[in-house]
Amino acid sequence: MSDYTFRFSKSEKRLVAVLIIIPMVLLFIGVYGGLMQTLFRAGIIQSDPFVGGDYYKGLTFHGVLNAIVFTTFFAVAFGNAIIPYSLKKNLNATIAWIAGILMLVGSVVAAIVILIGEATVLYTFYPPLKAHPLFYIGLTLLVVGSWVASANWVPMYLQWRKENEGKKTPLAVVGMFTTFIVWFIATLAVAVEILFMLLPWSLGWIDEINVMLARTLFWFFGHPLVYFWLLPAYVMYYVFMPKLAGGKLYSDMAGRLVFMMFIVFSVPVGTHHQYMDPAISSQWKLLHGIFTFAVALPSLITAFTIAASLEYAGKLKGSKGLFGWMGKLPYFKKENWFFAYLITGLIIFIFGGIGGIINASYQMNTVVHNTAWVPGHFHLTVAGPVMLAFLGGSLYLVAQFLNKEVRLKAWAMLSPYVYTIGLLIMSYGLKIGGLMGMPRRTNTGASYANPDSVLYQADWIPYIDLTVIGGSIMFVGIVMYIISFFTTVFSKSKGAEEDAIVTFPISEPLHDEPATWLRNFKPYIIIAIILIVLSYTPVIYDVLQATYGGSLPFSPDSPVPLR
Repeated sequence: MSDYTFRFSKSEKRLVAVLIIIPMVLLFIGVYGGLMQTLFRAGIIQSDPFVGGDYYKGLTFHGVLNAIVFTTFFAVAFGNAIIPYSLKKNLNATIAWIAGILMLVGSVVAAIVILIGEATVLYTFYPPLKAHPLFYIGLTLLVVGSWVASANWVPMYLQWRKENEGKKTPLAVVGMFTTFIVWFIATLAVAVEILFMLLPWSLGWIDEINVMLARTLFWFFGHPLVYFWLLPAYVMYYVFMPKLAGGKLYSDMAGRLVFMMFIVFSVPVGTHHQYMDPAISSQWKLLHGIFTFAVALPSLITAFTIAASLEYAGKLKGSKGLFGWMGKLPYFKKENWFFAYLITGLIIFIFGGIGGIINASYQMNTVVHNTAWVPGHFHLTVAGPVMLAFLGGSLYLVAQFLNKEVRLKAWAMLSPYVYTIGLLIMSYGLKIGGLMGMPRRTNTGASYANPDSVLYQADWIPYIDLTVIGGSIMFVGIVMYIISFFTTVFSKSKGAEEDAIVTFPISEPLHDEPATWLRNFKPYIIIAIILIVLSYTPVIYDVLQATYGGSLPFSPDSPVPLR
């Protein structure tokens, strides 16, 4: 058997397929919710024609299903696939299925509670807005399931290390362990928030809640969550993309350095989301801002490393001149459809990264804070490179693990380009509107975009219209993808399931540096913990000193407390 093939058990294959297919259904519901957001904001609709409810219910299930549920499932499914494949060791299928069932039950429970209108608390679930207890329980089961799934990889890794002393851990394994190290550290804070604050408060066991402490614990989790989204995409960029382009990874060491830098700098950055919040002293906000600029460095390294890898691939195909390699890449080859998802994501991320620097800047943030600029930015990050890499990866995993041939390859290949055009148009409308003062998380269709309202802002209308146009084009791109995805799922298998051998396009390094100082996670985890303690201890102290009492629960429908 080749080094680039591996035979998974039937149970492992079915688990990976389930962890991809069911969340894809939830994702489509979330994407539909995103389209409805643009129509609400333009005043085209005032109630969802299919799901029912108002703008804020749709905004909640759009954010939760897309940004929390789908991304967590993909990360676990991808880890369950690429880690055993890279280490040539089988999962403990029983533990893996227990983890998957916990995640599925939790996600379905949370989704139902949102869809029936009992958890209209948005993606950030800030108090004093209160959700039904089952919403918090569902999210807890999702997180616990992901912990169990990632813990299941540790014995495999330790056994591999014992059997391969002195060898470098495969880069894909380094990337996925980095992903879940960041995830585990980050989710500890939100676990405290849910289990000791939100859930008892929602159940009526306690009357009031410290809103500022809850916000601070959420953002301890909320910004590292961005890197939990991004890191599996980076694994695909480093491990798959050079091979798909027809070349090699320019530097193996660069990839390992990037992943270790994310461990160190991903968490002590959350307070830059709270620049405008009271209770936290300005020096600690500035410290988190500095760390936010530090965590931009691994993405800068990635940009140059992947560009060099793609340039090498282009030169192998005979490119001439400084930029000739760009014309040699397989942008529109339907047999190489996976490349389209990765290259479009990288192009989008150029704009997303630049906008992120503005958000992280202490002074410039005051201009864009809580405006439509912010969703314009994060749609260029999580809805750009992350979403597209995960969509491409999901289709690849389903085809491999169900032993299917990808159907409608031309649609699958064109989908990310259609989606990208729509995303750039929509984000432009959001960002320019935001610079003009257009708020985020606001049903502008009932106020600022309503000619009958005293709040009507005629100057914003062209940019609101752009979000509708862009969002509609994005939705068309997703529909193209969904049709290809489920046509593949329900198509005839290429052969007997037990005979199928899974393969991934693993890139060889052009420069395979020893990088012995990057072979152990422990030093970087220790440094990360030190930075977290130094950056968050004074923040938590400030919050506890500056806040007293608490807030009663509210629903979004009334200014009167629920009790």
